[in-house]
Amino acid sequence: MRIKSHMITDDDVYLRPISATDRTEYLDLTRCSKALHDPWISPPTSNHTFDLYVMRLARDDHVGLAVCSSANHVIVGVININNIVRGSFQSASLGYYVNVDYRGKGYMSKGLEKVKARAFTRLGLHRLEANIQPGNRPSIALVKRAGFQCEGLSPGYLYIDGAWRDHERWACINPRP
Repeated sequence: MRIKSHMITDDDVYLRPISATDRTEYLDLTRCSKALHDPWISPPTSNHTFDLYVMRLARDDHVGLAVCSSANHVIVGVININNIVRGSFQSASLGYYVNVDYRGKGYMSKGLEKVKARAFTRLGLHRLEANIQPGNRPSIALVKRAGFQCEGLSPGYLYIDGAWRDHERWACINPRP
């Protein structure tokens, strides 16, 4: 007899802001998941880079959110709302990464849905953008599930791992008028 795997629901996941007190758990997540994130993204993996990250989150144009399991309150992933631009643009870009032990289980999908809702309501944003290297199929699948649309390719868009990398530009627009 085949047992159905547990489907992650909205109640299984919650968001909370990243803080300096998350240092040990955050660094454990990024260090144990380094092979999964290379070469796509380089999240903080040292005390120094974590301190710089927390300093960036203190600004009003960045928000760092822990995606947590309601069952055990573990940080299963992180979603950052970066470079928030106000005025007539009301836009931001996303960055995210998952704990290797929780990948492919639905936590980040639910977390991204919650981040979208927060960005469009609490933050009043009109547009969210995720820039993803074309070979990063899992990341592209994540944003597709969340309703993002591909707007095109940006050649040499970000400097990652010693080179300027092409990125697909995926965006989601707030449906409110």
